[in-house]
Amino acid sequence: ARMRRTVVELFYDVVSPYSWLGFEVLCRYQHIWSIDLRFRPAFLGGIMQATELFLKGNKPPAMLPKRAEYMLKDIKRMAKYYQVPVRISEDDFQRVLGTSSLGAMRFITAIDMTQPQYLEPLSREFWIRFWSQHEDISQPENILAVARQAGLSSELTQKLLEMISTPAVKNRLKETTEEAIKYGAFGMPAVVAHFNGEPHLFFGSDRLELLGSIIGKKWLGPVPS
Repeated sequence: ARMRRTVVELFYDVVSPYSWLGFEVLCRYQHIWSIDLRFRPAFLGGIMQATELFLKGNKPPAMLPKRAEYMLKDIKRMAKYYQVPVRISEDDFQRVLGTSSLGAMRFITAIDMTQPQYLEPLSREFWIRFWSQHEDISQPENILAVARQAGLSSELTQKLLEMISTPAVKNRLKETTEEAIKYGAFGMPAVVAHFNGEPHLFFGSDRLELLGSIIGKKWLGPVPS
């Protein structure tokens, strides 16, 4: 009998730099580990809001000055080690807090519902635009540029832009976000491996080694050759 592939869900938001690191590493490993990798675009703002009520102040890490200082160094080190072009500076924390990724995540959700083969390149382009080029991804003209860069036709892009204000897309994003919370997510990325009939939640991009060990696969570093 053919071995069933382990399903690994990645709940992510393009406003999160750690999500980008986790996304790229899982993309590199999906064939090496032969996992069934499923991208689950969700809304980080919704997770923070929902879990804040339970955790009494689940604040974004950047809100704590010492933590922000550490994150700055941490993301720079990880970007280099993971070979992902995240470029971060101090003013990025204000930039992130002042940017809503809701429109972008609805756009990504719309592609997931219509042409999922574009989900990976489109998500990557959003991260590149926001975290490498420091553009404001909440602006429609930037969303258009991202779509063009990811190889979407202007007809398809137009269709997606019309979809983002529909209940179908809004509800789908909300449902995915709620699903992440149900698994126990309180931030991004949230990675859920379905193994031996149960879900295993891993938070962050630096727990993929542990994920490998749970599903019985060998970890070869963040850039397996």
